[in-house]
Amino acid sequence: MFARQVHFGVLFHEGIINCREFLAHPHETHQNSTIHKFSVHWKNIVKKIFSTFERMKNFYVTTPIYYVNDAPHIGHSYTTVLADILTRFHKIIGYQTFFLTGTDEHGQKVQRAAAKREVTPQQHVDEYYHRFEDLWKKMDIENDFFIRTTMPEHKAFVQECLQKLWDKGEIYSKEYEGWYSVGEERFFGEDELDENKCDPISHRPVEWLKEKNYFFKMSSYQQKLIDFLESHKDWIVPDYRWNEIRGFLRQPLNDLCISRPKARLSWGIPLPFDQDYVTYVWFDALLNYVSASTAFHKTYADGTPIWPATYHLIGKDILTTHSVYWPTMLMALDIPLPQHILAHGWWLVNGGDKMSKSAGNVVNPMDYMTKYGVDAFRYFLASAMVVGQDANFTHESFVRRINSDLANDLGNVLNRVHRLVLTNFEGKLPAATNLDDAANEVVSIAKRVIGNVMEWVPQVKLSQVIDEIMSLVRSINRYLEIKAPWKLAKDPALKDELATVLYISAEAVRLSLCLLWPVIPTKAQEGLAMIGSKFTDVNDLAWGFLKGGEVFGEGKPLFPRIEEEIKKQEVQQKPKQNKPLTAADVPAAMDLRVAQIVEVTDHPDATSLYVLKVDAGEGEPRTICSGLKSSYKAEELQNRKILLFANLKPSALRGIMSQGMLFAGDLEPETHKCRLVSVPEDAKPGDRALFKGVAPSEPRELKVKDFEKIALSAKGGAVFCDTLALEVNGKPVTCDVADGSGIH
Repeated sequence: MFARQVHFGVLFHEGIINCREFLAHPHETHQNSTIHKFSVHWKNIVKKIFSTFERMKNFYVTTPIYYVNDAPHIGHSYTTVLADILTRFHKIIGYQTFFLTGTDEHGQKVQRAAAKREVTPQQHVDEYYHRFEDLWKKMDIENDFFIRTTMPEHKAFVQECLQKLWDKGEIYSKEYEGWYSVGEERFFGEDELDENKCDPISHRPVEWLKEKNYFFKMSSYQQKLIDFLESHKDWIVPDYRWNEIRGFLRQPLNDLCISRPKARLSWGIPLPFDQDYVTYVWFDALLNYVSASTAFHKTYADGTPIWPATYHLIGKDILTTHSVYWPTMLMALDIPLPQHILAHGWWLVNGGDKMSKSAGNVVNPMDYMTKYGVDAFRYFLASAMVVGQDANFTHESFVRRINSDLANDLGNVLNRVHRLVLTNFEGKLPAATNLDDAANEVVSIAKRVIGNVMEWVPQVKLSQVIDEIMSLVRSINRYLEIKAPWKLAKDPALKDELATVLYISAEAVRLSLCLLWPVIPTKAQEGLAMIGSKFTDVNDLAWGFLKGGEVFGEGKPLFPRIEEEIKKQEVQQKPKQNKPLTAADVPAAMDLRVAQIVEVTDHPDATSLYVLKVDAGEGEPRTICSGLKSSYKAEELQNRKILLFANLKPSALRGIMSQGMLFAGDLEPETHKCRLVSVPEDAKPGDRALFKGVAPSEPRELKVKDFEKIALSAKGGAVFCDTLALEVNGKPVTCDVADGSGIH
């Protein structure tokens, strides 16, 4: 389906390209006639494409169901807005769509929270789920169904699935003991606990439990899942998430505990074959994406079944449960897998910190929507994050993007055209006459933008789609600066030229607003009303929809510029600075650690850089931007161990915060080719590398200029700082370069 969707976009794009000759000579007849011919020609292309692909116009997107106890935050908002925008885009290119979201309402944490409030669990979730439902309405989210795992239909479906697996012998019981985390509602092995013997995810205390439980034979589906991954390389996107799961499956897969005794947990769906137990909350929750379409008898408008999902959207932190647990369950149940799982990144703050309630740095979407508007917030979320990558949220970046893109670019051009038509043509759009090179350039850009949007939407290149649409908006502003219609208006002899300028500008603004409708639905329609138009369907995405004579409506700025007083911070006494380092101090001050590369992606804005995610034994991976493209292919770096300069001050490289530096030796300095430094084979992520005989000093953040005070080089294959050999656990750190080559 993914390949066919992409082909659909490509064909649509080719249809636009086929109009190139027509657009290159658009004035062999009167402009109105020309516009009509092109509009008819365009509609014929659209009809031909849609008739060819009539059978594949279905798009079902799901978000994770959100944990009912959570307070909705920017992470929840991003996933849901992403799903909503993708659904709207697919609607305007002719797909039947279905969009599911909802809440996860069972489990021990819910039971304890209800007890603390002295209400029943059902009363608790009946009250709390509204926080998500109300927020989605506020954000103009048009989901087709909001599922709750406490709904009777879903519970019956889960029990039906459990009974089927029990009857097939895919579930068995045994005595089990292990470390249990209430926060994560799961067991962990001794080797999985963190350094404080807490659970490795939430880092909360665990308790030792011994009890009988029921297990799903997940391990027996490991090879089937591996085979599926190998034959469906685009099943998990981006591709580095596919690599992550493929790497995870290189280790033996355990069976999955799918029950909890009612004596310990009563708030769950009872096992149909043992009423003394309830099902594990993840087993329950993961089945909702299917139950929504089967147990609730949901279909597309023409009655076609909606399962399997086209895209299942998740945050990267729940990739394993949705890409290993879930598909093995579906395989055992003979249910088709979703066509694609898309794992997006995190919103970070303070230059790279993960948001958390304990740190008090969670962004509340309601605050931003109340103050700046729903569409402004939607636009920021969709445009500021490259799908799959982490993104950094700051208030300053929000204000800067809204002012630049929406107030200055889009708002400015709309207001200019609206005002000039009102004052010079009594509020009626004039028809165009002859187009010059500047006008034809705007038409050409509009054609390119429409084609690229149609091609990129099925590939989920959302931020790129928005940038492309905004390039059309900026081209209109350039056109107006070149033609200066405010000057043309002063000379009655130039009335026809003024009319052409305003028609071309208004039509390009109309197309821009139509293309932005999935992102800013309310403001797009308001803007279209200002120029006497509206957005209906894909047939509106053709040059020449405006004919002239449209009556402009009243208008006000769509996105007023955000003018906020920047308060001067009170002068505070600077904290005592660390004493500057001498060259002799640097080797002891460097925090050098073993790390393993877990993700490799291209930098979206730098052709020579990779963006790496590295595990340095810290619980959360670090992001490193590295110029290794001339030396290594991406697959050569995946899962490779490296040496990380861990206490180097983070810095932004082309918009992505790099949290450290890795080491490599010069191979061909003139071509920038290098060889990565190697650590001992038995070294583990987090192991410290030390210079022999040098004890580490007090931890502090170093700068590049500190590192430049010393020189590392290769000698006999090992890495030295002068005469000091670099070692991990007493074994040498090495680099396969010539003696005397620099290590950087």
